[in-house]
Amino acid sequence: MKHGSNLSDNFPQSRVSSQCKTTAATIFAPGEVGHLDNNGAGQDDGWKAHHFDVARLGIDQSSARPVVLLFSAATLWLLIGSSFGLIASLKLHWPDWLDHAAALTFGRVRTVHLNLVIYGWLSQAGIACVLWIIPRIFRTKLRYSSLALYGGILWNIAIVLGATALAYGQTDGEEWLEIPWQIDMVLAVAGALFIVPVIATARARQVHHIYVSGWYFLAAVLWFPVLFVIANIPGLHSGAEEATVNWWFAHNVLGLWLTPLGVGSAYYFIPKIIGKPIYSYAVSLLGFWGLALFYSQVGIHHLIGGPVPTWVVTLSVVHSVMMFIPVIAVAINQHVTVAQNLWALKASLPLRFISFGALMYTFASFQGSIEALRSVNTVTHFTQYTVGHAHLGAYAFVSLIFFGAAYHLLPRATGRGFGSPVMISLHFWLVVVGFAIYFFALSIGGVLQGLAMLDATRPFADSVTVVLPYLQARSIGGALMTLGHFVFAYNLLRMFTSESLAPSRVPAE
Repeated sequence: MKHGSNLSDNFPQSRVSSQCKTTAATIFAPGEVGHLDNNGAGQDDGWKAHHFDVARLGIDQSSARPVVLLFSAATLWLLIGSSFGLIASLKLHWPDWLDHAAALTFGRVRTVHLNLVIYGWLSQAGIACVLWIIPRIFRTKLRYSSLALYGGILWNIAIVLGATALAYGQTDGEEWLEIPWQIDMVLAVAGALFIVPVIATARARQVHHIYVSGWYFLAAVLWFPVLFVIANIPGLHSGAEEATVNWWFAHNVLGLWLTPLGVGSAYYFIPKIIGKPIYSYAVSLLGFWGLALFYSQVGIHHLIGGPVPTWVVTLSVVHSVMMFIPVIAVAINQHVTVAQNLWALKASLPLRFISFGALMYTFASFQGSIEALRSVNTVTHFTQYTVGHAHLGAYAFVSLIFFGAAYHLLPRATGRGFGSPVMISLHFWLVVVGFAIYFFALSIGGVLQGLAMLDATRPFADSVTVVLPYLQARSIGGALMTLGHFVFAYNLLRMFTSESLAPSRVPAE
């Protein structure tokens, strides 16, 4: 009886384990596991289609046009947005530079930079990844792809209107919510045109279980519209309540919009490129549900010391610390998968971007949880340290993943290769080295700035002069990052103008 009892106890566990392994392998076609998926991204041997890519050709073609449109537009806004960011950085230590026009003052330049990179670059690149990956993991064509195409056009019209309004000083006056609410409603309509194809494709899926990337993507397209519309309803919030909603929205743009897009993309591309399933599918779901449970209240730690109830801030601090759980779950999965296959980093240029971005997600989240503690926040609040942390999340984490995603999927969407790997490698090192200079300069300078402001024996001017050399280093790092973006744009332009090598012309291996 005892032996039989053990068999009965172990059977459900083994069945769940087998089910998890099956679900983790849904991104692969039969025979693909164990083969590096790395063609088209600047490889010396050119494009050689895998049988999986040929089998999925019809699925890929259904999403190719909106994906190419979104990544192309996103790259354009990245160039413009990062150029504005570099100007804003330079004006912090060259305050009289470009002071002849109101549109070029720091307040407006910095605001245009923020909104262009969030809505122009990151959101569009993330949506492009969703539209590419969702049909693949659900093994069906993208439904209503024309709606996604129209959504991309309308989204970019709204960004043009929003950036123009901000440059002319028309703003709602709240960080991350600066674009006038009338234009925000245009963005909301454009977003709905993206959501309908994603939901319709999910309903028509040809697989029973939803791969973890699907969980993140479906949650993101449901969470973000709620956040965006509620935060932009005019006249609904005022005073301390408005500040609370502001940071509830601002932090959740990163945590419940950009993070699901970035983590979901990494969960697809890392195992797909390596050719091996993720380390533990069960742990991946722990990471997803942990994010859903803990992240929504994290942003209120930005109001420590503000005129809000103490319990609200305490709840935010607790949620911030609890974020260690889902972040560790993601780290175990993605970092272990890469660590067990380090050879793939040498073989795949896109994987270098994506794995680096995934690693930065871990660092950014750990840093954010620690920064939320009152003892730490007292020093870092209102300093350049916070700016460095924001870029660790939005840039080093999310942007690096999207760079890698572009290098992996655009050759498959267009049937054209990137050509020389040297330029892709140059792009990687420019943005990584540039970001390292940027981040460490602001982190060190921010701490010194905070300590100077807390020292009652020192004049306030000391907190300004002490950070000056670190602001100059920030501009050097930002210049390298911006140069890397132009190299990225050059690589894309070179791909679009190269000879077509569509996978349908190459026999399956």
